Amino acid sequence: MSSSGPQAEAARRAFQRLIDQKGHAVDNARAAVARLEVAFAEGALVRTRAVDQAMADLRLALAQDDGQKLGGKSAEAARFITRAMARLIEDA
Repeated sequence: MSSSGPQAEAARRAFQRLIDQKGHAVDNARAAVARLEVAFAEGALVRTRAVDQAMADLRLALAQDDGQKLGGKSAEAARFITRAMARLIEDA
């Protein structure tokens, strides 16, 4: 059963706004994941295995060494995974 109530809906809307905003997809994805972590910590959303797996996949796609720039593949992965996460958090 998915989380309900105003806090859950606000967290979902905030996530969607962050991934839709102008800017680099990698930066947007990082901000969106940080917002999700807050929503989980506050209890607005409940973690699911699928969301946790998607977050782990996203972190791998966004991993970089100091000074390394992320290229187009990371941005495309960020867009793909965050779109999937938007669907998954409907059930979180």
